[in-house]
Amino acid sequence: MNENKQREEIVLLGKSMYDRGLTHGGTGNISVRLEDGWLLTPTGSSLGRLDPARLSKLDWQGRHISGDLPSKEAMLHLAMYQERPVSGAVVHLHSTHSVAVSVLDDLDPEDVLPAITAYYAMRVGKLPLVPYYAPGDPALAEAVRRFSSQHHAMLLAHHGPVVAGSDLHAAVDATEELEATAQLFLLLFQHKFRTLKSEQVADLQRRFAKR
Repeated sequence: MNENKQREEIVLLGKSMYDRGLTHGGTGNISVRLEDGWLLTPTGSSLGRLDPARLSKLDWQGRHISGDLPSKEAMLHLAMYQERPVSGAVVHLHSTHSVAVSVLDDLDPEDVLPAITAYYAMRVGKLPLVPYYAPGDPALAEAVRRFSSQHHAMLLAHHGPVVAGSDLHAAVDATEELEATAQLFLLLFQHKFRTLKSEQVADLQRRFAKR
């Protein structure tokens, strides 16, 4: 897919997520890998009102090449790409239910959400909780780096999900699955409920490779 098409895809999927309430205001950011660098949504931009011509373009040292100034979370995205060379896109949202889960007490920091559905097990899998750092703090990017070699999805404490995918559609699909599962979990967690058995999760992961 050429760069112009990638720019259009960022705008289209950004607006789709914004219109469905998965992000709000100027929160969240999207990036896509290119042959000669990568695209990132600009700082302070709304995912519902992106301009394809004004998206930030950066090189693999994180230097700004063109477009508006990049999101302050640029180093977080770069860490994911550097540790996951197969990833073609990264989505980071402040989606309501995922953030709500990220502030609950007594979470398992190695695997925040249970495998409630097959599609969560297939598209997200094991979800670690990244300790809190201020947005844009270089320490946050380094924390993401430590997790990303083993995980394509993670939840930032008091902040929101970060999800990498083979392409932008895969990253968005997994992000939406994570948010839907977070909502289900919040509906269920005060009640007794069943999760998929460990052997069922293992079978799904054998059948469907993580994106």
